[in-house]
This record gives sequence, structure tokens and C-alpha cells, in this order.
Amino acid sequence: AEEQHYGRAAERLRIAQPALSRQIQDLEEEIGFKLFDRLPRGVKISAAGKSFLVDARRILHEVNEATARAKRVASGQSGTLRVGFVESVSWHGVVPDSFREFRERQPDAELQLKPSSSLEQTESVHAGRLDAGFVFTIANIGRELAQLPLGSLNLMLAAPKGHPLTKLKKLRLRDLSDAAFVWFPRRESPAYYDRLMHECFRAGLKSPHIVQEAVNEATILSLVSCRLGVAFVSSATRWRCPESVVVLPVTDLNLPLPLALIWRKDNVSPLLAKFVAGVRQLPEVEAFTKH
Repeated sequence: AEEQHYGRAAERLRIAQPALSRQIQDLEEEIGFKLFDRLPRGVKISAAGKSFLVDARRILHEVNEATARAKRVASGQSGTLRVGFVESVSWHGVVPDSFREFRERQPDAELQLKPSSSLEQTESVHAGRLDAGFVFTIANIGRELAQLPLGSLNLMLAAPKGHPLTKLKKLRLRDLSDAAFVWFPRRESPAYYDRLMHECFRAGLKSPHIVQEAVNEATILSLVSCRLGVAFVSSATRWRCPESVVVLPVTDLNLPLPLALIWRKDNVSPLLAKFVAGVRQLPEVEAFTKH
């Protein structure tokens, strides 16, 4: 179309002229109309050929763009990564550092973040709705999932500012016998719920007085702030604790909350592989895994 001459076009394409002529004839037979008008010297693109050329160039451009996009996805340079996280650990440390590191290294990738409980994340990773999740690995996550241990948090007591318990120099579980509690539902983590109850019973808190249940820590803190009761929360809470709430250590409560990144072993996403590698290289994760 640009040369308007089979010989010059064949030379430009570095193929034999008969082969080029044959290809054009085959194409014209396939599409059912002439692309070129034959002249005594050379050829001239037909009206139908001009229309066809515009669309052909657009399609070739789109194919090239699609190929380039697919290559970026295949190499882990772009695409979508879906990651869940426990909201309470997103304010400081490994989780926000992981997101920041990934954004810096993969600026063309889409990072979809979903705050949810450990139970919801584990189910979503199993089902393929999430690629990975930052969870508390309190119970068995299943053989289909891989996990990268990231550290461990402690349980502390959140109490309204001015509550009598905040005046104690040394807080023990038995001191909480008369306190009203905001507690998490057993269905969220039956194994951890039972272990916590056992720890309380062992240390003299025979039957915690639970006045309200709440699933996520943000809701629990808001209820504590409203003076509905006290609550056990993770030590990460100190990074985003409301001014009206005090977080206190309980000397005889030793029930670690192990934090880990989980993902399906059969998930072959290049983006996921890069994300996991980036998390492994974080200084705090390297320091924890060496111990």
C-alpha cells in the first residue's frame, strides 16, 4: 500500500515478488474483494483496500499492545495482586512496609487490599478470592497453603482512660474478675478462644463477664472507648489507640499471636512471587526468621 509497487514492496519486505503476489491474491480470495487496482506500472490501493488498511493497522497496533501487556504480566511487572490483612497490624511494621516496598518496585501493578479477619482471609485464599493474606496463624491453615512467619504479637488489655484497672501498678488476670468484657466470637477462632479461656481460668479469672461480642479490633476499641467494658487486644493496637483508651500489659498472660503471610502453593502468579520475595527481604522479617 505504501510502495504502490509489488517489486519495491517485496524488496522492502525481503521476500520474493512472486511470493508476495501470491499472498495478496490469497488474502483477496479469502476476504472476497480486491485490495489493489492493477495498473500498467505498479498498483494502486482500492477504496475497499484503504478502509481495510485503516482497520488492519489498528488491529496490529492492538495486538502489539496486548502482547506487550501480557509480557509485563508474565514477567510480574504488571497485573493485579489481591492481598488481605488484619486491620490492627496495618499501622506499623511488616504489613505497611510490605505494601510500600511492593508499590515502589512494581509501580505498574494494581494492588487490591482488603482488610478482614484471619478466618475470612484464610477462606478467601483457599477459594482463590485473595492471592495472599496477612493473618494470625492460630489454627491449622491447611496443606494447600504456604506460610511465611513474620513475627509474634502479645495480648494486652484495652481499658477506658480513668478505669480503676489503669491505676494498678501490676495488672494480673485475677484482677479482672469484676470487669465487664468486650470479647471476640468463638467462631472467629475456636482454638485461640479456648486457649485464652484456659489461660484466664488457670490464672484466676474463672469466668470472664462478657457483655458484648465484636469481630474486628476497631469495633472493639470503639466499644471500650464508649466505656462498655475492657478487652484483650493485640500489642499492635498501641500504634493506633484512641486517646480515650489505655493499653496495659497483663503480667501473667502469655498467649502469643503469630503473624504470617499465607498464599496457595499452586498460585503461580509472577506478581505474587515478587510480593513474597519482597516480604522475605524486609529487615524485620529477616531478623525474625534467623532466630
